Amino acid sequence: MKLRFSPTSPYVRKVAITLVETGLNDRVEKIPTLPWDAKTDLGNDNPLGKVPALVLDDGNVMYDSPVICEYLDSLHDGDKLFPASGNARWRALNMQALGDGMSDAGVYWLIETRRPEDLQYDKWIKRQTATIFRAMDALEAVTDELEAGFGIGQISVASSLGWLDFRFSDLDWRNQRPGLADWFEEISDRPSMTQTVPKEG
Repeated sequence: MKLRFSPTSPYVRKVAITLVETGLNDRVEKIPTLPWDAKTDLGNDNPLGKVPALVLDDGNVMYDSPVICEYLDSLHDGDKLFPASGNARWRALNMQALGDGMSDAGVYWLIETRRPEDLQYDKWIKRQTATIFRAMDALEAVTDELEAGFGIGQISVASSLGWLDFRFSDLDWRNQRPGLADWFEEISDRPSMTQTVPKEG
């Protein structure tokens, strides 16, 4: 298998963490890809032009991160990151959506700041910031669920928080959310987290 990736993407980090947690990391060749490069061939693998994209050995392609992560989770015999059924599954998927939604809002915010300053829409930036903080407040209220394991929901949230720290180091989200902050500090020492810290280049 081949993974089209960018080392700064929170969605790629989700997949990278999943690969480590499932013991599949050595089975995947990593292909550095710049989605914003006008000459990229990424669209040949993913018509959406986004990373991550997982090219399977038979030529089929999986995208995007929720699908890739669940597919990878089906390939190993260890403890599953996605609960199979019932309320546990819906809670995990809901938490994954919350983590991914924080990343979405952060990416929208980042893209807006890269426009010429006189073209930036401050109301849009404030909306994304408010979305991120609401999601964090919702997570602060369910820290018991965060602490219950390290499945796809926790992976998504951790990937998003790490990316927000990477891109917006002055966001100052921890002071009003001590439970979330403590949880993130603790799980940041997991091998799957230390091996996948986002970085430029």
